[in-house]
Amino acid sequence: MITVLGKTFNTDEERREYFRAELRQHLPELKKMEGFPIGEDEDIIALSDPPYYTACPNPWLNDFIAEWEAEKKELERQGKRQPDFEVQEPYASDVSEGKNNPIYNAHSYHTKVPHPAIMRYILHYTQPGDIVYDGFAGTGMTGVAAQLCGKPDAETKYKIEQEFKQQGQEQMVWGHRRAILSDLSPIASFIACNYNTPLDVSVFEEEARRILTEVKEEFGWMYETIHANGKTGQIRFTVWSEVFSCPACAGEIVFFNEAFDAKSKRVKQNFPCPHCTTKLSKTKLEKLFESNFDPLSNSVIRVPKRQPVLIEYEIGGDRYKKVPEKSDIEILKRIENLEYSSKIPIKEIPPMHMTHERARMDQMGVTYFHHFFLTRPRQILGRIWEKAQMVNDGGRLLFFFEQAIWGLSLLNRYRPTGFSQVNQYMSGVYYIASQHAECSPWYILEGKLNRLIKIFNSRKLSTGNATINTGTAANISILDDNVDYIFTDPPFGENIYYADLNFLIESWHKVLTNAKPEAIVDRYKKKTLSDYQNLMRTCFEEYFRVLKPGRWMTVVFSNSSSAVWNSIQTALQRAGFVLANVSAMDKIQGSYRQVTSTTAVKQDLVISCYKPSSQFDQKFRQNQYNDVGVWDFVEEHLHHLPVHLLKDNSTTAIIERSPKILFDRLVAFYVQRSLPVPIDAAKFQKGLKERFVERNGMYFTAEQAAEYDRKKAQAPNFVQAALFVSSEQDGVLFLKNLLEQQPLTYSGIHPHWMQALAGQRKGDIIPELMDILQENFLKDAQGR
Repeated sequence: MITVLGKTFNTDEERREYFRAELRQHLPELKKMEGFPIGEDEDIIALSDPPYYTACPNPWLNDFIAEWEAEKKELERQGKRQPDFEVQEPYASDVSEGKNNPIYNAHSYHTKVPHPAIMRYILHYTQPGDIVYDGFAGTGMTGVAAQLCGKPDAETKYKIEQEFKQQGQEQMVWGHRRAILSDLSPIASFIACNYNTPLDVSVFEEEARRILTEVKEEFGWMYETIHANGKTGQIRFTVWSEVFSCPACAGEIVFFNEAFDAKSKRVKQNFPCPHCTTKLSKTKLEKLFESNFDPLSNSVIRVPKRQPVLIEYEIGGDRYKKVPEKSDIEILKRIENLEYSSKIPIKEIPPMHMTHERARMDQMGVTYFHHFFLTRPRQILGRIWEKAQMVNDGGRLLFFFEQAIWGLSLLNRYRPTGFSQVNQYMSGVYYIASQHAECSPWYILEGKLNRLIKIFNSRKLSTGNATINTGTAANISILDDNVDYIFTDPPFGENIYYADLNFLIESWHKVLTNAKPEAIVDRYKKKTLSDYQNLMRTCFEEYFRVLKPGRWMTVVFSNSSSAVWNSIQTALQRAGFVLANVSAMDKIQGSYRQVTSTTAVKQDLVISCYKPSSQFDQKFRQNQYNDVGVWDFVEEHLHHLPVHLLKDNSTTAIIERSPKILFDRLVAFYVQRSLPVPIDAAKFQKGLKERFVERNGMYFTAEQAAEYDRKKAQAPNFVQAALFVSSEQDGVLFLKNLLEQQPLTYSGIHPHWMQALAGQRKGDIIPELMDILQENFLKDAQGR
């Protein structure tokens, strides 16, 4: 028996069908909400697994909250919660957590925060039963972290407990937290659902293996090749090469045959034309095209000329390579004459930056989503999708099989120096290389299935701890003051075009992101930095509305632009949040560019901010037009700042406790409330000295000063705060002081620079960090 929101069902299928019928009735009203996804009603309902997950705004969010709030009282009776729980200080320690975690790697996505990193913040800011919210949830790592606070693995538990102990923090209380996850993208929220809801692993494995076996029995001949001894081999992957023309003699050049160096396994910079011996490079070649009839779109399309040049296959566990023969070409021609599955999406690619402005996919013959696939993978993926959709399992099998979509597409580059040809596409962009590795579905999926089964068996999730919503963070259906803590990693500027990149997989589900309210800078959609700031402010205003008074929000920031950094801080403060701390998060293993480039940002920044308590808000309103309100705010704010920061066994200055930053926070607090600031900077600094205790250029309450003195005595070496950067001149001086200590690469300088911009005011004009470095400093051979 299954009980959900007060209703009891015999099976999950019965529960699913009941709530899908309910969701169908809600759709007319839900469609009025901004950001409602693009798709037919039945496709949205089919993708959903209600009430836990809906591929549209979730009408049951407040029902779950009411149920969870009632359960908190039982946890209090059991001694697992404190009714008067309050967090005064932010989690101010830097976090270092790698990406090589099986759960993290279970499904690829453009960006993620490792869930063990998020667990530290959740454990600090919440207690068991609390409700954690993330409106830019992506694949749902915040939900995974919230749930695994109840059942952590032994290694993670020990590591976090030791860190808390070394940092002198109060011991956390382990126990599950509840999670509400939301994302504008249907595919992101769908992945989050599969990450955060339990499943019957044995049934999932049985059905997945059944489909793989059935497809191989019916269509495995597509991936067969004949070995030299006449035996049949199973193809692992086929390498396709673009064909070019020599500018000197117009002879055809198969790029792989002439430019690929078999010894170094790399493309040659220069090579001779096989027809006229003219010295060539790729930039000098002219790409050849051919016209093909596309039966799915019923049109003739112009595509780059390609031909298969290499097949890797196996027989009895032994691997071999061969040049395609006549029999291999005949199989490809036979496939061309097959009818396609009706499940293949026939959807024209909408105008967007990633395919029309940056990559120009139309020049590669890609104008419909199905054009991303050659005929063979298009056929096989359609058959797999058809079988998976027939199983009423809440999309578990689709979650598994969709992980082959990018790998089966033309985006999958041939990478001969890699261990595997699986998922060799360039992340964060649509890019079709001259050499394409067309993998077999079994080559991609059989290993993935084994890894998924291990992960699903290790998660130990319970039903009903997470609910997932699809919609904009600027319009949340949660009632006021209902969330205990927010952890969020929003999009930053034009770092990643999430909606554009998600369309490829979403097209197979036939439910697409409504990108109109997407909070990014997008020149193609005419979204400027100012538009981005306004969109983020609207989202943060919703965050502020649903967060309980006196509670905290953590915002992860990943962008190298000081303009975007300033926009985020401004948006947060205009929404009503008070900034308390900025620390660093190191994901250790970065992207390919982060690992190989000295100019890539390797650390994220973490902003801690809070919503003032109801008691303070009421007290402030009584004195908001006089100096008493000023000092009420300062005292309240000082209680929300770290008292002592320890880094490398040294006491580190807390810039938020400096007079300049305290005054800036005060001004922002008054401006957000449309109130005149009743004090100037000089009078403010004088009042600070009269009312509070100064230590090393920082201000404390008397009790905090005593605590600071005790802790500093244990780490007497003091690291002075760096200069605040509010002009180009400040920036040059800051960098000079920093680099006199030791040479650093751009990525090493970046986190220090962004934290030094904490005191930036509206109207301050500061060039970007890279511009200042290039104009004022010398760079050595190591990029320092």
